[in-house]
Amino acid sequence: MDEFLADSAALFGDASTDDDDIQYGPLVLSVAPKEGKANTLLADHLFSPSLLLAERIERDLLSLKGKTVIELGAGCALPSLLASTLDHPPATIVITDYPDQIIIGNLRKNVHRNSDKVSSGCTVHARGYEWGKDATELLELLPSRPAPKGFDVVILSDLLHFDQSHDVLLASLVFLLRRDATARVYVAAGKYTLPHHCENFVRQAERLGVELEEAEVDGDWKGSMEVKGGGLNKEQLSVRKNMCRWWVGKWATDKIVQ
Repeated sequence: MDEFLADSAALFGDASTDDDDIQYGPLVLSVAPKEGKANTLLADHLFSPSLLLAERIERDLLSLKGKTVIELGAGCALPSLLASTLDHPPATIVITDYPDQIIIGNLRKNVHRNSDKVSSGCTVHARGYEWGKDATELLELLPSRPAPKGFDVVILSDLLHFDQSHDVLLASLVFLLRRDATARVYVAAGKYTLPHHCENFVRQAERLGVELEEAEVDGDWKGSMEVKGGGLNKEQLSVRKNMCRWWVGKWATDKIVQ
């Protein structure tokens, strides 16, 4: 499956950046080296869904001001780190990926090298986390506030192709997403992810009380920040954006804690 996905990714313009840093606005990011778990779990790529979400974050189309945000399977963490640079950023951002030395090493490198770009009032944490495992330590990073405990926003970028892991990914989502009417999950996938894998994830989420509604990809690239590296230009950004699907999720009414 990994070889098939890597081939499909290359076909759709999601090839590895070959150690070339990516610059997105004020950020400078690297992908993990192409070895070990980073290769198996595809942390050695910058995939199009991260670019789609980043463009929407840049355009202030996702409600993140003052929120608590967590990203699972973050890779180089483009969406989360870009959110940290906004004029009105989230209050807390927790960036997670598989607890592998190479993957987490690269993630922490990206957080550290961009720490001076983080806006005042925003706190950023990087942690290793395996889906389905106890996530209590992640909740402990949240600022103290009234129950229910949880993150206002969960970001899942290009994770649905791991179809055998949907159950553990959803278990983590359900545990981490604040049971509030305003809580949201943003899910993005490349069109190289098989449609029935996406549909399966949406169905499983609905059974657990998270309603995912597919959203429109609104035409060509509309971001204004400069993006360089990895062969990216305005034309490629438009192509890659349009090779994505994305969903906005919220709790079903009967799952919200009043």
